[in-house]
Amino acid sequence: MNQTRSGAACGQRLQQPTLSPAREGANMRTVQRAWESRDMANDTVLVEQSGGITRLTLNRPDKLNAFNKDLGEALGTAIAAAERDSQCRVIVLTGAGRGFCAGQELSDEVYAKNGPQPDLGVILDRLNPVILAMRRLPKPIIGAVNGVAAGAGASLPLPCDIGPAPPSATILQAFARLGLVPDCGSTWFLPRLIGEARARAHAMLAEPIKADQAEAWGMIWKAVDDDKFESEVATLAGKLASGATYGLGLQKEAFLAQASSDLQTQLDLEKVLQQRAAASADYIEGVVAFQEKRPAKFEGR
Repeated sequence: MNQTRSGAACGQRLQQPTLSPAREGANMRTVQRAWESRDMANDTVLVEQSGGITRLTLNRPDKLNAFNKDLGEALGTAIAAAERDSQCRVIVLTGAGRGFCAGQELSDEVYAKNGPQPDLGVILDRLNPVILAMRRLPKPIIGAVNGVAAGAGASLPLPCDIGPAPPSATILQAFARLGLVPDCGSTWFLPRLIGEARARAHAMLAEPIKADQAEAWGMIWKAVDDDKFESEVATLAGKLASGATYGLGLQKEAFLAQASSDLQTQLDLEKVLQQRAAASADYIEGVVAFQEKRPAKFEGR
């Protein structure tokens, strides 16, 4: 995979390569995309694309990929660009080095020792739209928690669709250690994923948990052995990228709506979404492939 640097202006159209996600083996074309950058020195998010998979790597390994202004803006830009890119069928979000994301960097300019009292709302005005964009993204997104995930970095995998993590990964809602409130959606996601009792204790005690415990609680999809983690993520991404991604996007729409729906409303929505899915080229291909006893070749439309 080739890497590009994020910091892109959202209006710039990406190169449209010819890719065949269903034929992952032979002659897979690797694409380097040119971004119109606000700041060409901003390489805080690395963007790699191959076979319909867009891999976004938080790239401040010396800081355990902690958020600063550049990283927050670059991640939002990269998510928005991937959503518009017709060649992107699945997104993998991970971190460089031994950390996934250590939350907000405490040495950032907003924490000047003798400066004015910081307004953390300014930071959340930058990060909250990223969380919403990830949750509403009509494409599968894998939160590959490769290492330490703390503070806002522990919130970042929660809006993802599927979240593997190796046993060495540590997840920590660290806010109570600083007298702060969990943010980036943690107080919304955690009670729904692990139950309110565990969510309150996890936040208030600020005790780290490992991937095995996170899996048992239902916080992540599953724990994967460290030596198999990268191959498992690649296999998972490849399976999603070659799947019926238009239908997967409709599934995401249904799951998103259920959080605020009653049963009748949800049944009505499922009917509408099923009608849309049945009118897609992927549905026709799936039926024909089943009848012909061959693997389906989905195009995501």
